[in-house]
Amino acid sequence: MKQLLGRASTLIIVVVAVIIIGLLLSFSSQFFYFFEKVDAQEVGVQLESGEIKNVVGPGVYSDAGLYVELQRISTHAIPFSVTDPEIITKDKQRIGLTVSGDIFRPNATEKDKIQNLWAQYKEVFLNDDLAKMRVDDLAQQAMKVCVGDRNFDDNIIGTARDELRNCIDDELNGMAENLGLNVQNLVVPEVILSPEVQAALDAIVQSRLQTEKAAQDKLRADAEALAEQARQEGEIRVEQSRIQEQTRQQITLAELEKERTLAQKAVIEANLANDLAKVEAERAVIEAQKSNDLFAAQKDVEINQVAAQAALEKARAELAPQLTLAELYGTDGYLLLQQIQANADALNSTDKLIFTPEGTVPTLVIPGPGIMPTVDTASPAPAAGGGQGN
Repeated sequence: MKQLLGRASTLIIVVVAVIIIGLLLSFSSQFFYFFEKVDAQEVGVQLESGEIKNVVGPGVYSDAGLYVELQRISTHAIPFSVTDPEIITKDKQRIGLTVSGDIFRPNATEKDKIQNLWAQYKEVFLNDDLAKMRVDDLAQQAMKVCVGDRNFDDNIIGTARDELRNCIDDELNGMAENLGLNVQNLVVPEVILSPEVQAALDAIVQSRLQTEKAAQDKLRADAEALAEQARQEGEIRVEQSRIQEQTRQQITLAELEKERTLAQKAVIEANLANDLAKVEAERAVIEAQKSNDLFAAQKDVEINQVAAQAALEKARAELAPQLTLAELYGTDGYLLLQQIQANADALNSTDKLIFTPEGTVPTLVIPGPGIMPTVDTASPAPAAGGGQGN
């Protein structure tokens, strides 16, 4: 019994201790926090007594004070998509519209925005569903404003869809900015048309297509006509170009032929000049040769004259004795000399006596080889009728 009472009292003490510790922890959590982590996709809001003390980025934080706490704002994208099945256009047409995009809360670089809007839009910063709901309402408002400001065609046809998207983007972000939110990647993926509007639109489109087809046919006919005209003009231009090219080539050939003729003329003139120069040179050579030959002939004549004169003089010199002798032969003294010489030649070495006719002068004997004078011509003449001998 005592053991049961002891166990029961121990259990009661443990329970009471746990309750007291829990109360103490819950009460003390309002006065401090230690090693609280803020992730990379979060912004930390440090509060003290319900007011923002600081806005911090990712990291680990601790604080102590009166009613201190750390709230975390997620900065990841919150996707949304809003459909409004019926919106009235400016020209009273009904269309439906779907808009989608991503919602972003302020990040650590927008501390002022968090501090200014925290008191009013704390729940929007902390609750994804509430932020999405508020943006859905704002997106529907922006859709009605932008569609209502445009005619039917300006909302659904061609590049008007891009203008509609830009309008909704600007309108929605203008309103979301008041909540501290930002909408990005906004698109208008679908425009919803009622069956009646779709049928009317199909008819309009068909009529427009027919009109455009007719216009296109006319444009095509005009284009074909222009193409045919262009083709014919092109052929004419090609023919003109061909003729012009032929003319240009003929002119070029004529110029080349003229240049060739001029070149040939120049060659002929050069050859003629060379021939004339050659003839002139040959003539000069011939004249020089003739002049040399004439000069040589003249010199030969002069030499021959001199030689002839020399020969004449030589002949004269050689014939001088004979001429002198001939002159002597033509005189009487020479005849007497010859007679005396003949007489002398007739004498021999053995001859001793010379007889002379009576009444004649003794013939003088000129001494010769082996002959001695036998008569002294210097002596007085012998008596007439007498003779003298040795």
